[in-house]
Amino acid sequence: MRLPMPVFRAVCRVAAALSLLLAGAADARDLPEFADLAERHGAEVVNISTTQALRQGRPGLPSLDEDDPMFDFFRRFIPRHPGAPRTEPDSRSLGSGFIVSADGYVLTNAHVVDGADEIIVKLTDKREFRARLMGADPRTDVALLKIEANGLPKVTLGDPGRLRAGDWVVAIGSPFGFENSVTAGIVSAKGRSLPQENFVPFIQTDVAINPGNSGGPLFNMKGEVVGINSQIYSRTGGFMGLSFAIPIDVAMDVQAQLKASGRVQRGRIGVVIQEVSRELADSFNLGKPVGALVSSVEKGSPADKAGVEQGDIILRFDGKPVIISSDLPRIVGGTRPGSKAALQLWRKGTPRELAVVVAELPDDKAHKVVARAPRLDAAPNRLGILVAEPNSEQRGRLGSGGVVVEALRSAAARASEIQAGDGILALVSRGVRTDIRSVDHFNRVVGALEPGQAVTLLVLRGDFQTFVPLRTLER
Repeated sequence: MRLPMPVFRAVCRVAAALSLLLAGAADARDLPEFADLAERHGAEVVNISTTQALRQGRPGLPSLDEDDPMFDFFRRFIPRHPGAPRTEPDSRSLGSGFIVSADGYVLTNAHVVDGADEIIVKLTDKREFRARLMGADPRTDVALLKIEANGLPKVTLGDPGRLRAGDWVVAIGSPFGFENSVTAGIVSAKGRSLPQENFVPFIQTDVAINPGNSGGPLFNMKGEVVGINSQIYSRTGGFMGLSFAIPIDVAMDVQAQLKASGRVQRGRIGVVIQEVSRELADSFNLGKPVGALVSSVEKGSPADKAGVEQGDIILRFDGKPVIISSDLPRIVGGTRPGSKAALQLWRKGTPRELAVVVAELPDDKAHKVVARAPRLDAAPNRLGILVAEPNSEQRGRLGSGGVVVEALRSAAARASEIQAGDGILALVSRGVRTDIRSVDHFNRVVGALEPGQAVTLLVLRGDFQTFVPLRTLER
């Protein structure tokens, strides 16, 4: 039976409306449920405030501790000079944290409690506790606190290794002091390396993180903590869609050591490394750009004793692959000092295996970079670099060979990492290293290369050596 056209059109409109309604219901069912997660786990998150006294001396007042009985005498009876600065009020900072054990252990960021004279932990039920700092590790930005309480709600830990880019994640914290604020987003990437952060493979998310969120937990949709919110990338100081969290397995390894001894032991082997680019891989005759290129070896270090050489590319350490150079500090750092580890590397076009005894990483030391002025008696070469013989001061730094970069005369050279004043110690081409003896020697070596050939220069800058890839001019 055929329906009249007006009735047919009405039925089609009803069917379309039902289809849209059902599709909307399906989409709603597919969306994650944040409210239940926040309700179940909000009490596991704490607010952290710190106090740091800003003490200023008074002219004529001896340098005494405030607990010294004579401090109050001098403070009361030595007059303040007109215009002398008054003691500023205590500075206070806000951050977040979360409870990892029912008996009062709390994790947060090291930078949240750095320099604090007093740390206050506030729970969601409004109870406040003065916290004791069990230890802090600036290298991973993890700190462990202890409050005197029992029966506290504690977080459940998840596996960051099971996270995938695109997974939903939730942050709970106190941005700008607004306690127990909930924000959500997705995992943008995993294993991110940040400048000066060699020991943490960060989880990158687009979860809104702002000042005060630091130290708070990052949850997966099961309500498990997978990270500690630590940093943001911002040009304004506020959230711009790039947030970074410390994987919880890294943080828990650190907290176990802080709980046991108040400090973290890390392994070291004594090498300076750099990333292996495609150009560097070609120069060293390596099939693909993987591993960590050794730009220098510390004399007397475990690597030096094991036979590691400048120009080696470390591919595996203790059985673990080194895909990118930042993998190596994390793997070595997580190795127990005193243990023996297998080292697989690439040297002069062939694989090698060595054994190294891991030492303990000392405290950070400042390195002084000294600039050097090049001489002007330079000659050109096919890399577009003018080089000169080193003067007496530069010779003391370069050793028996080497030349100094005077100027960059080609677009490729200017686009590279080479700088005027750098010392050039060696040239690597197709896996073969040639130590540079003089300006004439350098120019002859470069002149024998093919047009457009990939090469690598071993460069001395300040007190550091590094490998820089280049290509010879096409003509």
